[in-house]
Formats: sequence, C-alpha cells, structure tokens
Amino acid sequence: MSGTIPQLASRHMAKGNMDNRDALRRLISTRTPCIFIPTFEEAYVVDILSEIVGDIEDCAYFCWTANQGLHTAWFDPVKPDPKTEHPAAAMFALLDRAASKRHVTLLIDLVEPLGDARTLRLLRDVIRFHEGRGGTVVLVDHRSDLPPVIHAHATCFEPALPDEKEVLQIVRATLRRVHDRTPIRARMSKAEMSTLVKNLSGLSRRHVTRIVTECALTDRSFTAADMNHVLAAKRRAMNADGLLEYVESPISLDEIGGLRRLKRWLKHRVLAQGDEAVAFGLTPPRGVLLLGVQGAGKSLSAKAIAAAWGRPLLRMDPGALYDRYIGESERRLRGALRQAEMMAPVVLWIDEIEKGFASAAGQSTDGGVSQRMFGTLLTWMQDHTTAVFLVATANNIDALPPELLRKGRFDEIFFVDLPSAEARRQIFRIHLRQRGRDPDDFDLVRLATAADGYSGAEIEQGIVSALHEAFTGKRDIDTDGVETAIAESPPLSVTMAERLGALRAWAQNRCVPAD
Repeated sequence: MSGTIPQLASRHMAKGNMDNRDALRRLISTRTPCIFIPTFEEAYVVDILSEIVGDIEDCAYFCWTANQGLHTAWFDPVKPDPKTEHPAAAMFALLDRAASKRHVTLLIDLVEPLGDARTLRLLRDVIRFHEGRGGTVVLVDHRSDLPPVIHAHATCFEPALPDEKEVLQIVRATLRRVHDRTPIRARMSKAEMSTLVKNLSGLSRRHVTRIVTECALTDRSFTAADMNHVLAAKRRAMNADGLLEYVESPISLDEIGGLRRLKRWLKHRVLAQGDEAVAFGLTPPRGVLLLGVQGAGKSLSAKAIAAAWGRPLLRMDPGALYDRYIGESERRLRGALRQAEMMAPVVLWIDEIEKGFASAAGQSTDGGVSQRMFGTLLTWMQDHTTAVFLVATANNIDALPPELLRKGRFDEIFFVDLPSAEARRQIFRIHLRQRGRDPDDFDLVRLATAADGYSGAEIEQGIVSALHEAFTGKRDIDTDGVETAIAESPPLSVTMAERLGALRAWAQNRCVPAD
C-alpha cells in the first residue's frame, strides 16, 4: 500500500500490565467498532482480551486464524473449521451469524490477506455489522500496515512493555513453571531480586521469560551469580530487535582531551538529578545536542556521559527504524522510545541524527515518513517525564530540521570544534598511554604543533600509523615517527576547509563552545 495514512480516531499507549488491561477493557466496554493491536506478543494480548470478554455478560466471542478458520474462542482445544480458513469465507460466516446478542471477534494476522480486494471489502462490511450491533472487531497482527480505509475506522492500541512489578511476577511465574518440570535451586535476596528486575526492564514479556528460563536451566539454579548472564542475554535480545543497541561505555570523561565547558556542564548537571535538587526548583537534565567536526569526540562524549553518570547507554540508529510497510517506521520509533523509558535512568544516544531525519528538513521524498517520525521524536522530547537523557550528535547543520534547534528542545547545544593546542597535548598523552607508552618520553608540545588542524580521531590514527611503521622496522616509536605519520595524512580541516568554515560561522552565535 502507498499513500499517506489518515489520522486514526485515537491511539492508546498503556503504561504497564494493569494499564494494558484497563485501557483495552475501556475500549471494549465502550463498544469501539474496530481495535487494531500491532504487537509481537500475540499470546499476551489474546489472554487479556479473553479475560475481558469473559467478564461481559451474554457476549459471543469468535476468533479467526488462517490455520484454524473461524471458531468460538471459548473452546479449548479448538476444533478447526476448514471451510472458513480463507479470510473471505470467514467474513461471510461472520455476516451470517446475525444474532441479536453482542459479538467480539478476534482476527489474527489479517493484514497480509487484506491485500485482496474482496477480503478488504468484506472486512469493512464486518466492521459495520459489528458497529450496528454494539460489537467489536479486534485485529491483532505483527505487521502495522493496515490499508488506509481500515486505519480510518480503527482505534490503534499499543500494549506497554511490562513495568517492574509485572517483570517480578513474570520471573516468579517462570521459575515456578521451570521448577515444576525440572527441580532447580532458586535463591536471591530481596535486594538481588530488585537488581535483577531492573536489569530485565525494557524487554518484552517473551524475552524476560526466555532469559529467566535459559538461566535457570543452564545449571539448574537461579542465583545472583546469574546476573552477568542476564545482562549479556538482555544485550543480545535488544541488539537482535534492532530498535536499540546496548553499548558498552567503559570510557571516562578524563579520557577525552579538551571539551572543558561540556565536561563542566555535565558535572554540574549530574548534581541536579536528586530529590534535593528537585526540591530546590531544578529540573532534571533532559539532553544535549553535540554539533561539530567529524572525529572531534562527539560520539566518545556520549559514551563518557553514560559512564560518568553510571547509566546504561542505548544507541538508536534512526535509519534502522525505517520499514517498507506504511506506519511500521513510526511504530518502531515509538517502541524504541518506550523501551528506553522502561529502562530509565539511561542515556539515549542518537548518532548523526541528521541522517535519520534528513527528509524532514525539506521536501519529503519518502511519502512523509521522515516528517511523521520526526514529529513523533519532537513530541516525545517535549512530553516525556522519565529519566532518559538524550545525547544527539550531528555533523551537518544543513540537514538538520530547524524545529530541532529551537530553544527548549535540548538543555544545551554544544559546538565541538577541532581541539586547541592544549587539548591536542592531552589527546596525545591519552592515546600514547593507552598503547603502553610513557607520554613523558615524547615532545608533546612539538606533536601538538604538528597536529594543528587535526581532530582527535586523526591524532589517534597518526599514532596507530607510527606504531605500524615502528613495528615493521623493529623499533619503538618516538616523537619523530609520530610527527612523520601525522604529516603524511592531511586532515579533514584542509580537505573540507569551506564546509568547516561555514559550520563555525553558523555555530558562532547559536551554540556554546564545548572547549
């Protein structure tokens, strides 16, 4: 399908397990004609829907799947009806059951079959049939690209990830289920269990269940010793989902040369995150935009912020969120932001943000997807109340939508320029020490002078090149070798001088210098 999605009648995003039940119950009880639930947690949604419908007096409850056809959802095991396995046949069967009592009909994985014009027409008739009798059609699907004509009639409900209370319930239920099959030794203190629950927050119910089961069955035990296993499994699960990447951040601010103003700002803001600061009238920091030269330390700063504040670092690649199906890109972005919120306090890092939302800055060439996603991000930046600190980096101001630079979007916009002479000395000192050399054995003033116009990344690469030359020549590196390696590789400040000049001119009165 192509084209712009019409505005939905409404969009419901719950905040936890009870909120999921309450929000869906409210939609059913108010006789919403059509509810669309895009989710990968089908079993969970079906369970709470069945619970809700079961509480409604004298309500017929039907379910359709491609392999079982249309059947009464109350009976277990289900007796498949081969005559209604085709969705069009199921729609006709539903229309024939024009009973006077109320209906709730659950249709699972119907999005793809709606590519057939006849099935699409029949679904519209079924929705109108339910609406006229106070019934509800519930569409549950792993895809979100409903045809626009159905979107126009549907209320979209997006289940929330489990909160800490529900995660604890899932952990306990999973351990009991595993223990019933294979006896295990489960022993954790209250504090250890609390830490475990925090480490599992931000994952789906399916992932939490799988990780706990895997840990328990590995050695027939579940103790504090499994904490590292849980964290490793969580990273794998998050990276496999492709929404957020869990990034290791062992670096400290002291390992980054220069950026004095940025470091001071961050150290002051870390003090503004406690209850005492809030009582004093301070607002917890929400985020910074780091704009500047490639290789000057923007990405390194994001990692250092997470380490300095003791928060997990989550990297979001906007480009990876884009999907060919209508509406799926926006849903994936909302899912990533909700996942970050469930893991709070965290640092959320969007690297080269201009690449992900470039089309939002000008004439859209993607059917408005970038603009809608950018609008979703701006709304979240404005409204979110969780301890998610956003660090966005950008190299190209021309590709940045002007709305992103408006005052109030970020706590501060820093311009990260090429390092000063003092910063270059620090950078040489840091990288020489990291490679097992004593910086005092080198003429750092001379090297800093030779590296005028070089970024931190280019200085590091110069040291690496000198090491290769020295290793090949079976000698150690010295000042001469590093200076030669630096001179042999012209910096970006020379090859892209005009662009750098324009960037500096733009930032002069709009940004705070990071150094």
